[in-house]
Amino acid sequence: MTGKKGLQLRTMIKSSRELELSLATVETPSPAADEVVVRIEATPLNPSDIGLLLGPADMTTAKQSSAGGNPVVTAKIPERAMKGVAGRLDQSLPVGNEGAGVVIETGDAKEAKALLGKTVGIAGGAMYSQYRRLKAADCLVLPDGVTPAEGASSFVNPLTALGMVETMRREGHSALAHTAAASNLGQMLNKLCLKDGIGLVNIVRKPEQAAILRNAGARHVCNSSSPSFIADLSEAFAATGATIAFDAIGGGKIVGQILSSMEAAANAQSKTYSRYGSTVYKQVYIYGGLDVGPTELIRNFGMTWGIGGWLLFPFLQKIGPAEVRRLRERVAAGLKTTFASHYAHVISLKEALQLETIAGYGARVTGGKYLINPNMGLDH
Repeated sequence: MTGKKGLQLRTMIKSSRELELSLATVETPSPAADEVVVRIEATPLNPSDIGLLLGPADMTTAKQSSAGGNPVVTAKIPERAMKGVAGRLDQSLPVGNEGAGVVIETGDAKEAKALLGKTVGIAGGAMYSQYRRLKAADCLVLPDGVTPAEGASSFVNPLTALGMVETMRREGHSALAHTAAASNLGQMLNKLCLKDGIGLVNIVRKPEQAAILRNAGARHVCNSSSPSFIADLSEAFAATGATIAFDAIGGGKIVGQILSSMEAAANAQSKTYSRYGSTVYKQVYIYGGLDVGPTELIRNFGMTWGIGGWLLFPFLQKIGPAEVRRLRERVAAGLKTTFASHYAHVISLKEALQLETIAGYGARVTGGKYLINPNMGLDH
């Protein structure tokens, strides 16, 4: 059987210091025995996707044209940023970590045939495409009544939230903290911790973000723009006993402020003094880069601490397929509750290459998440 042809969003950084975004017509080969073809009907624009899509381009220089009736966007890359993208120069790359859709074709294997017509959540890249071929075993069958839009974010954010809690437990901590906590992920983590009875310190940067979390039942919310932030943070760490944090910001003072406040909370409980600080181990994992500047530390948090990086996919590889399956099954059961995602905009592939739309999702505003339906407005 001949494979299906469809549009796929591509990103390329050229040696001439130019970003090019385009729509390519690609053929999705017919599935092998243990494979299926999914018609993608919903795929989110996550921060990691936007990072690959736009790279370090200066989008104030963006221009739009067309080729073959489809939009093309170009933008200049600052010379200082070229070294960081040397590994992807002149390569046309597909984008999109996760999505959901309907299985429209299968291979001959029993497990593949069983998925025909099912709505499934999938991950594995190249999701900003009309069609995607992949292993039947990599599909998560969504519960009855769950739409592709509701299941589109069944991988990155839910598994990140579960991965943070699992890391906390595996490393011997009992409560945790999270920055940029009013994000889609942050709201999900808050619901998860409330459901599981885990202490969570939510750190935000604006009063309206704090209000979102408090209205969702969050017990400890600290606003970094408040004059009382450090005192509030120390009090929250004392109340929860949180000694591990996951930071989406990266640069600036926040990592040091978290460690200092954890230390203050530990010292408040200590009955003895040591010039080396408390014996309570404190850990901050940086998993994002909302601030790409230097991470600033004022070393007033003793000698029992650690800073590291944390990424979802290495974590999943570490825990193994059986544990990943267990976590994904929990996600599937909670897609309308604990792991529900909300989107402000639903766009087509062509709309994803409109300058006004790019400015919208490129801003990464809390509460302004975009969802792509690659088959919206297109013939099958």
